[in-house]
Amino acid sequence: MAADDLERAMWAEACRMLDRAEHLQRQFFRPGRQAAAWEPPVDVYEVDGALLLVVALPGVEAQSIDVTVERAELVIRAERHLPVEAGARIRRLEIPHGHFERRLSLPAGRHQLEQRDWRNGCLYLRLRRI
Repeated sequence: MAADDLERAMWAEACRMLDRAEHLQRQFFRPGRQAAAWEPPVDVYEVDGALLLVVALPGVEAQSIDVTVERAELVIRAERHLPVEAGARIRRLEIPHGHFERRLSLPAGRHQLEQRDWRNGCLYLRLRRI
């Protein structure tokens, strides 16, 4: 393997490890935010000066989701209840449950929630810079 290829491969692996570490930190270590049990994954895109966000929220009721813009952050809060029948024994539990709060820093400037849609277990948000 050429030195350039090896360097690129090592850099790519380091980036993957950093992404994984950040994910684990968000999931398990949240000093000062003990009330929230988990954070949903979010994809963020920018199109024509607007931010488009897709928030994965399986099992969360759309009407229970609170979305606010606080200072320079977008805040998304709700709760996912365990959809379990009484007396059920849990064999595997991978989808997070309980109260969640996700805070996302916004680019400089003021932003306003312009559109909110719920499709296929995902919350779609459009924020316009004002």
